[in-house]
Parts: sequence; C-alpha cells; structure tokens
Amino acid sequence: MTHNVIIIGAGISGLSAALAILQRGSHVTLLDRGATGGESSWAGGGILSPLLPWDYAGPVSALALRSMAGYADWVADIEAISRQNAEFWRCGMLALDVAEPDQAQAWCATHGMAAYIDCRRTLNLAPDTRKQNCIWLPEVAQVRNPRLVAALRAAVLSLGGVIHEHCPATGVLTQSGRVTAVQTATDTFPADSVVLATGAWSGMGLAELGAMPQIRPIRGQMLLFKLEPGVLDTILYHNGLYLIPRRDGHILAGSTLEDAGFDKSTDAATLRRLHSDAAELLPILAGMQPVQHWAGLRPGSPGNIPVIDRHPDFDNVFVNAGHYRYGVTMAPAAAELLLDLMEGRTPTLDPAPYRWQAALERAWSGCF
Repeated sequence: MTHNVIIIGAGISGLSAALAILQRGSHVTLLDRGATGGESSWAGGGILSPLLPWDYAGPVSALALRSMAGYADWVADIEAISRQNAEFWRCGMLALDVAEPDQAQAWCATHGMAAYIDCRRTLNLAPDTRKQNCIWLPEVAQVRNPRLVAALRAAVLSLGGVIHEHCPATGVLTQSGRVTAVQTATDTFPADSVVLATGAWSGMGLAELGAMPQIRPIRGQMLLFKLEPGVLDTILYHNGLYLIPRRDGHILAGSTLEDAGFDKSTDAATLRRLHSDAAELLPILAGMQPVQHWAGLRPGSPGNIPVIDRHPDFDNVFVNAGHYRYGVTMAPAAAELLLDLMEGRTPTLDPAPYRWQAALERAWSGCF
C-alpha cells in the first residue's frame, strides 16, 4: 500500500475511501471543489437499498447487498471514531403496487432479503383500496445523509486525514505512466497514489487524465415537510416517489430524474407535482407546506453501475465514481473493492462489471 494518497472529491465516495485507506495506515489528503459532502452526498434521501431492488442489474445488487449486510457495523465504527450520530435507522420500506410481487418476493428470498406481500400496513396511512400488491421490506435501513457526511468527515480528520475545501484540482504532474503530484490554483500535492471520486463532475475530467466514461449529472428535486414525530414510521415507495421519515418528524419526498446538466435550480411545477404525489401516499401532507425544496446532481451512469478501477493510462490512479442513485448505499462495499484493487488483493466481489472498459461499453437508454 502506498503512503501518500490524494483523493480528489470529498463526497461520500471520497470520504469512505479515505476512511478505509487511513485505517490501513496511509496518509490521505482530500481536495474538493466545494464543501465536504456538499453535493449529492448531502442532497439525497439516505435509503440504504436500491428502490425495488429486484429491478436492478446484478452488479448493482452485488455492491448494494454487500454494503447493506455490514452497514450497521460500518456506521457504528464511524460514530465511535467521530463521536457523532449518523442516525442509522432500520425503519423498513413499504413498496406499493408492485408488479409481479411473487417474483419480487422470490428474488428477495434468493438474495437474503426479508420480504412480505402485505398491503395491510398501508391501510392505516392512506385507505386507498386501489393500492394492492404491497411488499414490506422490514430490514431496509436509512441514514440521515448530512449527518453521515459530518460523522465521516470528523472520523477522517480524527484519523489524521487532511481535507482542503473549495480547493479544486486543476491538473497533475506525470512521469513514466504515473501521477507524481496533483496541482491546485495555489499548491502542489505530491502523490504516491491518486483516487478520483469526483461525483457528477467525473465526466469533465482533468486535462491530463481525461473524462471518466459515461458519467453525467442527473438532477433530482426533493421536498421536506415537518410533522410531529411518529406520524410515519417507515419508508413508502410508489411509482417512482418515496417518502422518508426522520425520527424528529421531518419527511422527505422525492425525487425527480432530470437530464439538466449542471443546473441545480428548482421550479414551482415540480414542487406542486411532488407535493400532490406525496399527499396521495400520506394525506396529512395535503394541508402542509414544504419547509424546504432543493435539487442535487447525481453522478449518473448507465444502469446505476459505477466505475471502480485503476485508470487505464496511469498505474497509480484509481477511480471510485458514477454510483448514480446509490452512492450512500454502496459506499462501504465500493471502498472495500477500491482498496483491494489499490493493494493488489483478489477482490471479494468480481471487479469486471466496474472496470473502466466495461463502462465504455455501456450505453445510456432513453430513461434514467
């Protein structure tokens, strides 16, 4: 393992990689163009499972399920180091109007996820007899994204990591197929290894390194409501919309999928639509006004499959990017795979689907 690692990007992917590398005894410096975890890591909902997990490709399931199996212990370790609470909560998820629920339940059984075909829980929330084929996933958990980011940041700093915020990388110095340093507007940081964890900006790349394949920003707009604690005690999902309760009574409603470039603006029409759809699931929201409306930029990738690999042109440059909607969910397993590749170990997970070349061969479809 190298001794001086520069990570470009201090979102969930960069922070989780930094934590794993620091715990192996190396020195880590993170450079971020903005605030730590200030982009999609902050903006998302924190559901620790793919939405309708049976609908995703095998590489997504492999990373997600490995993370989900150890997430509670991973968060507990972060909280012990940082002394901050990430609000991990195994609140379960209820999916409504699931197509072919028997097949979905069989998939869950095969992959070790508890799943029950049950619509009774929803009748206490929105007595709508049209909503049938409900699947209850009691083991699905969540974290509160901003608090996980804060805890990870504190853990990284506690272990000796260095974070430079509002400090974008502007270039690299190279020699004999290796990157020897990363440059910013004001400094040059010597590097034994470099990790690219640049999120939605990965498709732009650095001039010397090139853009990572098939990664582009996909905007998501969300709403936040404030109710009394306990009004909703589980995640609800229906036809692309989810409601995520927090223990203090806040409820998130989201999210859109918009190919809008780097535009993070919100609009009134989307607010009205999200509000209406949320109230259909939880009628009490019809009379509530959102307390916040925001948009974030996901690091979109075809099929939600990230790039976790060694750079094809530089022996000491590695990539951990393009996790799309599931960067928080995949963070522990993605960092584990990355560390295996950096240290030359045979990975527990098959690395082939996450290779740079595999990403080049994937194509975007008409939907996200």
